[in-house]
Amino acid sequence: MDEQQERPRRGELRIYLGAAPGVGKTFAMLGEAWRRKERGTDVVVGLVETHGRKKTAQLLDGMEVVPRRRGVYRGSEFTEMDVEAVLARAPEVAIVDELAHTNIPGSRHEKRWQDVEELLEAGIDVLSTVNVQHLQSLNDVVEKITGVPQQETVPDEVVRKAEQVELVDITPEALRRRLAHGNVYPAERIDAALSNYFRPGNLTALRELALLWVADQVDVALQRYRAQQRITDTWETRERVVVSVTGGPESETLIQRGSRIAARAGAELLVVHVLRGDGLTGVGPAEMGRFRKLAEDLGATFHTVVGDDVPTALLDFARGVNATQLVLGTSRRSRLARLFDQGIGATVVQRSGAIDVHMVTHEEAGGRLRKLVNRSPIAASRRVSGWVLALLLPAVATAIGALLRRELDFSTDVVDYFLATVLVALVGGLGPALLAAFLSAGLLNFFFTEPFYTLTVHAQSNVITLVAMVVVGVLVALVVDTAARQGKLAAQARTEASLLASYAKTVLTNTAPLPRLLEKVRENFGLEAVSLVEKRDGVWHRVEECGPNPCGEPDEADVDVPVTADVHLTLRGRALPAADRRVLEAAAGQALLALRQQRLAAATARAERKAEATELRTALLSALGHDLRTPLTSIKASIGSLRAQDIELSPEDTEELLATAEESTDRLAGLVDNLLDSSRLATGAVRPQLRPVGYDDVVAHALSTVDNSESVVVSVDARLPAVLADPGLLERVVANVIDNALRHGRGPEPVQVRASTHAEYVELRVIDHGRGLKKGASDSAFAPFQRLGDRDNTPGIGLGLSVAKGFTEAMGGTIRAEDTPGGGLTVVVSLPAAREGQR
Repeated sequence: MDEQQERPRRGELRIYLGAAPGVGKTFAMLGEAWRRKERGTDVVVGLVETHGRKKTAQLLDGMEVVPRRRGVYRGSEFTEMDVEAVLARAPEVAIVDELAHTNIPGSRHEKRWQDVEELLEAGIDVLSTVNVQHLQSLNDVVEKITGVPQQETVPDEVVRKAEQVELVDITPEALRRRLAHGNVYPAERIDAALSNYFRPGNLTALRELALLWVADQVDVALQRYRAQQRITDTWETRERVVVSVTGGPESETLIQRGSRIAARAGAELLVVHVLRGDGLTGVGPAEMGRFRKLAEDLGATFHTVVGDDVPTALLDFARGVNATQLVLGTSRRSRLARLFDQGIGATVVQRSGAIDVHMVTHEEAGGRLRKLVNRSPIAASRRVSGWVLALLLPAVATAIGALLRRELDFSTDVVDYFLATVLVALVGGLGPALLAAFLSAGLLNFFFTEPFYTLTVHAQSNVITLVAMVVVGVLVALVVDTAARQGKLAAQARTEASLLASYAKTVLTNTAPLPRLLEKVRENFGLEAVSLVEKRDGVWHRVEECGPNPCGEPDEADVDVPVTADVHLTLRGRALPAADRRVLEAAAGQALLALRQQRLAAATARAERKAEATELRTALLSALGHDLRTPLTSIKASIGSLRAQDIELSPEDTEELLATAEESTDRLAGLVDNLLDSSRLATGAVRPQLRPVGYDDVVAHALSTVDNSESVVVSVDARLPAVLADPGLLERVVANVIDNALRHGRGPEPVQVRASTHAEYVELRVIDHGRGLKKGASDSAFAPFQRLGDRDNTPGIGLGLSVAKGFTEAMGGTIRAEDTPGGGLTVVVSLPAAREGQR
């Protein structure tokens, strides 16, 4: 007991969680530190990274900051938090930024969160920060979203154990504005950040991840509180759907229905199997394993609980997980059996309380008797009423005849029984009508025909009356059954017409109608897989398919619908009744139409490509007719003047003519080079030789080949990482992009060339302040023979950016066009940085 009293309390950890850098985590943490300091709490700063942000740095003024420990790693000096100094200072609260940080080798601990753990064990409260991309469980998800791997991570359990996790949230638009204003990164990193990691889609996805992670932690805390307080009532804070399965044939239907309910509600899905205490479930492990796999494939968790009282065990589980909805199958018992035991479903509904219960029908519901009765076209409720009336109305007619024996004669009694039989036939159909007819005939003969109170019939007229009664009942019942059957057929016809109209609409309105049509057939008939197969050269091929494990040929199908001799619609999942063949044959015809439409669309696309190629050749000839003739004319005129014997030229004139010829020759060489490069790209003959190369050297060489290079301002730091590229190809890329900017982007400001790093890439930006491009035309800027939409008369055939794009992609990089803030065009060339071993 004394040791426990002397042992210091463990400090409390408060974490500020953000979706991305710059949301304001450190700012919020320091704001809380100041609030505590003003209340008299002893607060020190163990480590805070301001990243050059002035407003964050201002919050450190007046705070006690523990000096950092310095260390050397790979020849560079770094600073880390001095854990020993903070422990020796022993404050009430320590501020430690960037919980996921990795310390340099030789530090007290490998990770900063381990430093924080030591401070907490010493009884020091800690305020810290972490971004969602550093959570270990979300690290791979964030990499898929942003394309940037995160090397520094913190185990989720460390963050979960924090006494408080506060989400610092900001909209993507506000964060991008903050970034553009220079409040997050320095100016040279803003462009790369906005166009890569901080794209609106990336920030929206990261924000959703952060919100969901925090919501999960809130849910865990709620479950812990409910358990501590022994609260069993359902609190509808979050939708949870529990599906109860018995292992019977209907279990698959229930799991799939529960999955759809959960998907519509955005709810968590749980599947539970109640195992009786004696272990005698009658369901084999293989069947339960199949349902477990189905549940996991649909994103659900599978649970098994033990209990002799199934409704109680099921409801205890549902309340224990705070479920809001419960999915059960309707009882497989017959109506007669349910008179003695109402079944699990009815008991659960009565005891469910605040939990909503869904009773799902299935093919096994109702027992054999129900299936037999369901063959009649008359509705089940009417048939039940008919059987009741078949017993009741003859008895009523008998009672009336017995009570009014003196006032009514025999003919009136006959009419009453006829009326009873007809009414039963109208309500219940053939079966109840036969029962009513025989009962009426028997009761009429027993009570009202001499000799009384016997079943003997003496008079011939009485025999005719009794037979007529049965015949009338049967005839009326047959009419009623026929009318009901016709009504059912009419409803079925309406359904078929609706399906056929849906199939026709799918074929007419979808750009890819065949996959959608097959999916509709699979959904409408509840099939496992549907495929359209075609025989070519004696071998069956699947043209289109949907669903798992589709058929490869007609012999494998549960249902085969021939469309033509060589095209069949094959269905897998179950045998279908003959009545469905009409719709299937019509669907097969629509599938053939969709196939032909699909192939026609492909042929049209090929024709369009050929037309585009023809148009391209025409454009090439047109461009060559102008742009090759112009320099050739200049060369010919210059040489003709130089050779003319009758013209005396001064040295200055001679020099000018030679310069003109040389300039025209250079222009002609450039045009030919671009044409040859385009041809090489089109034939796949470009084979880059990749090696590390610096952007600064490449830009310097490229400018030496560009006219008017004095109008270009270069800001490329020689300390930037080298890129993995072919020096010759990269020089052509940079020269073409700069030449394009000088030709078409001359504005009030000079063309700028800047470079920056982003993740594992180094990006070169060529920025002009000219007219720019029309909205949505950035992709077409790299198409061949594009010259700002042919709006100017500058020389060139529009292949410069097209060649630059082809060379960049051949080297494993990307090139894109962006709007320059304030007007103009920015072309970004992004290439992978050379790794340590490649340099």
